Amino acid sequence: MASVLDSVNQRTQLVGQNRLELLLFKLNGRQRYGINVFKVKEVLQCPRLTSLPNLAREVRGIAHIRGETISIIDLSLATGGQEIDDLENRFVIITEYNRSIQGFLVDSVDRIINLNWEQVMPPPEGAGDENYLTAVTEVEKDIVGILDVEKILLEVAPNNAEMTDEVLQDAKDAVGDSQKMIMIADDSMVALNQIKRALIPLGLDIMEGKNGRDTLEQLLALADTCEKSITEKLGLLISDIEMPEMDGYTLTSEIRNNEKLKDLRVILHTSLSGVFNQAMVDNVGADDFIAKFNPVDLADAVERNINLMHSDNARVASSES
Repeated sequence: MASVLDSVNQRTQLVGQNRLELLLFKLNGRQRYGINVFKVKEVLQCPRLTSLPNLAREVRGIAHIRGETISIIDLSLATGGQEIDDLENRFVIITEYNRSIQGFLVDSVDRIINLNWEQVMPPPEGAGDENYLTAVTEVEKDIVGILDVEKILLEVAPNNAEMTDEVLQDAKDAVGDSQKMIMIADDSMVALNQIKRALIPLGLDIMEGKNGRDTLEQLLALADTCEKSITEKLGLLISDIEMPEMDGYTLTSEIRNNEKLKDLRVILHTSLSGVFNQAMVDNVGADDFIAKFNPVDLADAVERNINLMHSDNARVASSES
C-alpha cells in the first residue's frame, strides 16, 4: 500500500506543472513515436497471437494476458504503414483508453522521457486532415510524433453508443433557456467532433479550443467583455487533459487562479482512465471528471453541471439582494 501511495504522490506532484512522461517507440523505420505513460499498463514481448474470423485488418490477433483476452492492434497498419513482421521479436504496449484495454503492436520500444507540455506542439500546418498525429515534439534533434489514438480506435473499432431520447430530453430541460455558451477544448478533431455531435442536439452554442493555451487565451478575451465573471456569458468548459502547449490540468489551475475565470465550471473529459486521475482532478480544482467516450455520460455530466451552475447563480443573486 505504501508503494502505491508513494506512486500517487509522485504523479500528482506533476499536476499543474504542465509536464508529461512519454514512452518512446518505433514502428517500421527510424521514426520515433510517443505515448503518454499514464495510458500504459505494461510493455511485453509480443505473445503468441490467436487469429479469429472477421477481425479488422489492423487487429493481428488476440492474446491472453494476465487473465484477460486482449486485441492486439498493429499500429503501423492502423496508421497507413506496412505490416509489422517477425512478431516473436516485436513488442506489445498494453494500454487503457476510453474504458477499454488493448495492445498496440510496435517494432521496438525505446525509453521513457519527461517533458514539459510547452515542448509539445500541434502538427505542422499542411500535414492534412488524414494524418494520425495530435502533436509533435523534439527529442535529441529528432521529431517524435504523438499519435491520435482516439482516431485510430474509432477507425479500428467504432463506438456505436448513442444517446437515448430520455437522456436527451433531460439534458435539454437542464439547459433550458440559459442561452449561455459552453466551450470544448481538445486537440483531437475526432474527439472534438464526437463531443459536438453529442451536445449540439441540446441546443447549446459551442466555442472550440484546439489546445489548453489557445483555450485560455480565448477565455481571457471573453472575460474582458464581462463585467464581473466569465460565467455571465459562458456556462461550462469541457476539456481534454492531454493537449500540446498546455494540458488540461494546468488550464484548470490557471482558471482557478484568475478572478474573472475562477467560477467557471470545468469538466475534464479524457481517455486517461488510470488510478491516479481522481487525485489529480481534485488537486487542480476541476468540478467533474468523465472518461471518453460515452455520449450518455457526457450528457449526464453537462446536465449535472448546468444544474449546479444555476444553483450557484441563484445563491449569488440571493446574497447580493
